[in-house]
Amino acid sequence: MDKKNAHITSLKERWEFLLGKLSIMLGEPPDLQGVIYLIGVQELGKGFLKFSKDQKQDLMHIATCKLLSYSGYYVLEGEDLDGWPHWKPVKEIPKLSLKEQDWMLKEAAITYFEEIEFI
Repeated sequence: MDKKNAHITSLKERWEFLLGKLSIMLGEPPDLQGVIYLIGVQELGKGFLKFSKDQKQDLMHIATCKLLSYSGYYVLEGEDLDGWPHWKPVKEIPKLSLKEQDWMLKEAAITYFEEIEFI
């Protein structure tokens, strides 16, 4: 197995471990979109409230920006008056296939949950 595949296998195992821990908490394993939503809720810091469809999309955006900040694509500008974080793009995200995008977000999500000491 080459080094690139060894990394993917390691990343896949770490992703499965994260999903296992989340499934214990949630009762079932979330998909990538569910993980991103959870990160958005966590980053907002208001707990699990009833969110509108637009707010859910905003939570997904918050989480995606947080995850992409690990690679230097976004920086946190601050919060608005309602406490919602706002992110600023600082460099262009490279063109990636959907599979590459998923793996980039999964790797960043693992980093996120390691950072908050969940895994």
